Order: sequence, then structure tokens, then C-alpha cells
Amino acid sequence: MVNPIAIAIPFFFVLIFMELGVAWWTRRSVYRFADAVSDLSCGLTQQVGKAFYVAAITVPFVWLYENGRFFDLDSSHWTTHVLAFLLVDFAYYWWHRWTHETQFGWASHVVHHQSEDYNLAVALRQSLTSTITNAPFILPLALVGIDPFVIGLHGALNTLYQFWIHSELIPKLGPIEWVFNTPSHHRVHHAVNPAYVDKNYAGVLIIWDRLFGTFVEEDEEAVYGTMDPLRNFDPLWANLQGFVVLWRHMSTAPSLRDAWSCLWASPAWTPPWLPERGKVQPLTRDEQVKYDPPVSTALAVYICIQFVGVGAALELLLLWDKTAELQLLAALGIYVVVTTVVWAGLTQARSWARAAEVLRLVLVVPGAFLVVGVASLPWAGAFAVFSGVLFAALVVGRRNTPDMMAPV
Repeated sequence: MVNPIAIAIPFFFVLIFMELGVAWWTRRSVYRFADAVSDLSCGLTQQVGKAFYVAAITVPFVWLYENGRFFDLDSSHWTTHVLAFLLVDFAYYWWHRWTHETQFGWASHVVHHQSEDYNLAVALRQSLTSTITNAPFILPLALVGIDPFVIGLHGALNTLYQFWIHSELIPKLGPIEWVFNTPSHHRVHHAVNPAYVDKNYAGVLIIWDRLFGTFVEEDEEAVYGTMDPLRNFDPLWANLQGFVVLWRHMSTAPSLRDAWSCLWASPAWTPPWLPERGKVQPLTRDEQVKYDPPVSTALAVYICIQFVGVGAALELLLLWDKTAELQLLAALGIYVVVTTVVWAGLTQARSWARAAEVLRLVLVVPGAFLVVGVASLPWAGAFAVFSGVLFAALVVGRRNTPDMMAPV
């Protein structure tokens, strides 16, 4: 089975550019460059991680299906697909709700909510561990007797559906919102407004929220982000930060029982053995101060060009994940992750970022040779030289553009 996400990636970028165009035409400001790059970097990092661990999650599901299923459902019959669609969406609702209502779940899921904007790029901002934490909620579906392929297909379709609902530019959609999750409903979910917090967990069908009392209608302008803003664009730190906070709570607990309770406590809870956290009050959008270090047009163009190499590497990784040798997949994955970390360093003017970017460019050619072979050398060499010249011009030009990579 070809990974549906791999097929969809080019269309994601087309739709993001379309949203940018509509925003420009309507004079709406819905994107900030560095924030959007961080969103995409988290998505790229997640896909790299999944390529290496998704098989480990699939194995117990297949075993349970083959040895413990209660029914034998015909995978080609439309009723099986309807049942799979409903059960996958129902499981998603409860997993999503659990990630918001426990510290362990939130540590994994918070990555998706860290952006202080709301646009299609945010849809791609996903956690490295989300597929792992979702697995226990999907695993029981094997007992129903639905083929793992069908479950995987509907899981992918459920994810793809949620891409379009991450937009501020799509208004309310009338009667369709009685049944389906829409941009209006999901804007509520991403907001930190007091009335909106921990509401509208739906994937595709909003009926689960209506049934279980977690639905709220959008009736005031949403303020996006988290109660404790991350203020960092590094995709690795974005994935680690929630677990670092959780570990701080657990490691200082006076007993094992208290440490264990931290995992399942509400994310809003502060352990009594630690100083009370200052409560971050949700602001109006006009009052919100977003983390937004300045990025020059030249640096933005340079990073966009580097997306060509990273996009190609990720596509190869996703297409080869079941056939290529491990060292080749590892080389592709390292290239993608390292590049996204360096991007974060450049947009935030970290002291190590320029040296890291030079080293990354130097390693492009031997890395391409390792992965693809001799045939890749002309293309990789040309791209590395072209990128190197651009980056050298960027660094030299900084002398005349002091705000290009200004310190945070």
C-alpha cells in the first residue's frame, strides 16, 4: 500500500499557497514565515519518526486481528468501510479528548497547539509521538474483525480530512456543521479563550462532541496558542518540552504514588510540592504578543529553496520505507530532521546556526551518493553549490541588513 500521506504532500503545499493567495487578496494576515516553517518542520519530523516506528505499532494490531477477532467482516463490502469509518472516528475522539485531559497525553499532543497562528500549515504541525499514543485506542478495533489495511486506510483518510479545517478564511458552513467537523468548530478547539478550552475534539464527525457534552459553538474571536507559550521554533524542542515539564513534576514528587498521579492529572494542575505556576490569562487577539523574531526576505527565500531538497528526501523516505535498507532510510531521516533544526536556528539567529548550515551543505553531496548513488552526484553537487553561493551572499549581506537574523 502506497502511503496516502506521501501522495498528499504535494497537494498540501499547493493548498497552502492557495490560502496565502486568498489571504493576500482579502488583506488578511494569517501566516508568519518563521512560525509556518516551524509548523512544517514538526510535520516533516513526525513523518520521519513514523517511517521508523509505525511497523512496531502495526504488528500487535495484525496479531490481534489474526488471533483474537470476534467476527470475519468482508473487507470489500461497503458496510465494512462505513463501520471502519465510524469506529476510527469514534476512537479518534476519545484519544483526542484523553490527550487534552491528562498530563501524559498533553505532553505528546501539545505540539499541535503551539502555533499562535491558525492556517493550513498548522494542520501539518504534528507530534512525533501522536501515532504511538493513539495506538491503544485503535488496537481494540482489531477485535471487531476489520482488516488492518481497511483500518489503516480510514485512519489516513481521517487525518487527510482534518487538513482543510485548519483555516481562518473559511466561514461557518450552515447545516453541514450539525454533523461534520468544520473550520469553525476546529477554530474553537485551537483557542485558549476560557469558553473554548478543551472543546470540540472531533476528527470528522462533530456528533461525538454533541453526544458527550464537549461541543461549543464559535461565537467570539479565537486567540490561538497554549496557556504556556513555547517561544521556540525548534521542532525537536517542541516535541520534548511537554515531556520535560512532566518529568519535572514526576522527579520532584514526594512518593511513587504522587509521581504516578502526575501522568493522569489534568494539564492545568500544578503539583502541590512545586511553586504555584503563574496563571497565563487568555488575551484578546489585539493584546496577544506573539513570538515573532524578524526574518528577512532573503533568508525566507533561501529557506524556501531548501524545501526542494528536504521535500525530495522525505518523499523518498516515505516511498521506500518498506523496501530500502535501514542505513539509507536513516540517512534520509537525519537529513530532514537536521535541516529543520538548522532552519529554526537561522530564523532565531542562534549562534551555532550559520556554521551548522555550512556543514549541512558540505554533506549534501556525500549524503546523496550514499542514498541514491553515482547518478545523484550532478544534481546534488549543483544544488549544494547553488545553495552555498546563496548562503554566502546571505551572510555577507547581513552586514547591510542588521535585522535579517536579529537576536531573540
